[in-house]
Amino acid sequence: MEQQENKENDTDPSKFIDRFDDVVLGLFAFAERSLLLLIGALAIVAVGFELNDLLVNRDINLADLLLLFIYLEVLGMAYAYYSTHSVPVTLPVLIAITGITRLILLSKDSEPNELMYEAGAVLLLAIAYGALSWASNFFKRK
Repeated sequence: MEQQENKENDTDPSKFIDRFDDVVLGLFAFAERSLLLLIGALAIVAVGFELNDLLVNRDINLADLLLLFIYLEVLGMAYAYYSTHSVPVTLPVLIAITGITRLILLSKDSEPNELMYEAGAVLLLAIAYGALSWASNFFKRK
């Protein structure tokens, strides 16, 4: 009698689907963590290349420092996502602000209209960052 119940449980379609779902979710979790590790490792390698270039050229400028800061933010975002399984929305906004600022510094010879658009983008992102930070603090208190 007991063996018959075990056979019925083994052939139950809902149990098979649950096991299949567990395997698929496990594969997705493995892929997610693997990609996060790869992103972190590649960011560290990129930092190494950048530091090597700084040492070889013996020249450090603000654009190089901003690039290192972008790598740091990418590492921070990968760390935050790996540890909490969520990314604070403010981190990508900071990366975008830093990236556009670096673009402005590298394109000193561009047209004034283009610089105004880039500066406007930085301003809009800064306003968005402020709004997101305020909303985060406001709703944490409630």
